[in-house]
This record gives sequence, C-alpha cells and structure tokens, in this order.
Amino acid sequence: MDEADLAALKGKDLVAVLDFRKLPKVLLHEHLDGGLRPATVIELARENGYKGLPTEDAGELAAWFHRGAQRGNLPEYLEGFAHTCGVMQSKSALERVAYEFIEDMHEDGVVYAEVRFAPLLHTEGGLSQDEVVNAVLAGLRRGEKDFGVKWGLIICALRHLSDSMVAAELAIRWREAGVVGFDLAGGESGFPPKKHVDAFHAIQRANFHITIHAGEAFGLESIWQALQYCGAHRLGHATRLRDDIHVMDDGSLKLGTLAQYVLDCRIPLEMCLYSNLHTGACHDLAQHPFGLFFRNGFRVCLNTDDRLMSDTTMTKETILATELFDLSLADLERLNVSAMKSAFAPYGNRLQVIFDTLKPGYAALRSEA
Repeated sequence: MDEADLAALKGKDLVAVLDFRKLPKVLLHEHLDGGLRPATVIELARENGYKGLPTEDAGELAAWFHRGAQRGNLPEYLEGFAHTCGVMQSKSALERVAYEFIEDMHEDGVVYAEVRFAPLLHTEGGLSQDEVVNAVLAGLRRGEKDFGVKWGLIICALRHLSDSMVAAELAIRWREAGVVGFDLAGGESGFPPKKHVDAFHAIQRANFHITIHAGEAFGLESIWQALQYCGAHRLGHATRLRDDIHVMDDGSLKLGTLAQYVLDCRIPLEMCLYSNLHTGACHDLAQHPFGLFFRNGFRVCLNTDDRLMSDTTMTKETILATELFDLSLADLERLNVSAMKSAFAPYGNRLQVIFDTLKPGYAALRSEA
C-alpha cells in the first residue's frame, strides 16, 4: 500500500491495516488513582496491610473494577476508587504507581501525558500533601528517564469538600517541579464550580492553568460556571455542551451562546468515550457528541479518564473513535497535534513534542505503508 492509498482510508478500513498502538498519542485527562494495574493493587494491598479488596486474583479484581464502574452513573463509577486510593498511602506506593503510569503510556504509544489526582485522598497513612505530591513527581521523573514519555501533573480539588484553596496553593507551590495545572473533580450534582471560586481566583492570580470537570453528570450550567466564574482553560468531558447545539433539517447547526463561545475561544474539550458511556454521560457511543464536535471545528481530544475502571487505553479509545466517526490518519494526526497545543506544558515544550515527535511519527507511519 502506498502513501496515497493509506491517506484515503477511513474508519474500519484504516483500523484493519494500521497498528494503532504505534500511533503517537497525547493524553490530557487520566486520573492516577483510576489507572492502576490490578496486580499492583493486590501487591500494594499486601505490602501496606490493606484488607478491603474483594479478591486477590488479578483477573478477578480487574473484572470486579470493570463491572463496578459500568453501571451507568457517576456516583457508582467512583466507588472503586476507595480501593485504589486505599493502597496508595505510602511514598513507595505512590512513586510506584506514578512510575508504572509512565511505563504504561510508553507501551500504549503515548508521547505526552497529563495525569491528575487529589493529594488529600492519600494522607490517611500520615503523609502530608506535599509529601504525597513529591512522591508522585519522583515516580513520574523516574518513568520519563526510563521510557522517554513527557508528562505534566495536575492537582485536583474535590467538589464536595471545602478545602479547595489548600489544593490550589499546593498546585502553585509545586509548579516548578512538574505540576502544570489545577482541576475540580468529583460528583457534579449539588456541587457547582462557583462554590470554589476563591481557589480558582488564586490560580488565575498566579498565572496558572485550569481545567474543570464540567458537563459530565450535570448540564450547561456547570459548563457555564466553569468558564465564566472559574476561568477554565479546558473542560473535562463537557458532553452536555451538546444540549446547546441544535441540528437543523438541512444538517447545519444552530449554536447557543455557550457553544458558540466554546467554539470561538477554541476551548479544549477533554473527551473520554468509554468512561462517558460507563458513567451515563452518554447512553450510546454512536451518538457520543465527539463526532459532532470534531466535524464542526470544536477543539476536542481523546482521553482515557480511568483506564482500570473503564478497561481502556488510548489505543482502544482511538480505535473506537476511528470506527465510530470514520476518521482518517490525517484526522488522527490533527487530533493529537490539537491535544498537544492544548496541553499545559510550556509553549516551547509543546512545539518540541509536535515537531520532533508527533509529526515525524505520523510521517514515518505513512512512509512505512
């Protein structure tokens, strides 16, 4: 097959001939405590005396996480995190999980990854939040040294708690060491972003980066608040932005003011296909708004969210999107370049990944065909 033939392929035809694991990929939305290896969970539970696991068989444990996360609503999806966080309460455990995250990214063809977590959830063993962050950063740095994957760490505040300012200050304090931004995570319903506006103002005053989970389990109001109260630079999920878009009989779109603003301002939407199905943010993958957004110029990117819970990888997410929305190799390159443009890494670092890794990587795939 020559380069022109490969360029003409789309959807399932492209999936049939291309090794998607080799595609250079960029990941912006993954939770550190949602992507552990099942065997690691078991080993850490033994080492740290954690007794809460439902089984000590790695295959059975993986299946347990998958079943638990795929019940169609966000609160139940989040239940499995009690176990992953339960085994991530020591410096060595946190460093190991972070290191294995980078190794897994390398095996999955990811060349730049941003991973997020809430340090507060890892202090039950007596660690301070600064010690938690330092341990994770140590694992990420060691992983980069061994596998070459570039990364950034995002600190999460939790919507249902009132100490988001502590998390914001923590993120700012560690920004020179590898923390690249600040997020608000957890169940949306009943916990609007504007309740945490002081923390986001602190981040803004520090000239720092903001991404917020919004429009996953709650509607347009959550997205609007994330943008206009809290100053989000990116939106996590934002599937409910679809509610502000009307498809006319002739196929054209009529955008509400919020959707138009997101489009005009090139606000990145961190979309996670399998997770959105599992949490009930989307009830049919074929109708996921990713396709509508991508075809009409919104800045979207593919992500995994929680690889363990949703039994996914960036390769799986990319294959799924390619098949469902008839994507070409040029589309996939555009998605990943766009994701890298949207990363919270410094401008020069973004350019370096785009021009030294992404574009040569896609060029090589075309020449190999």
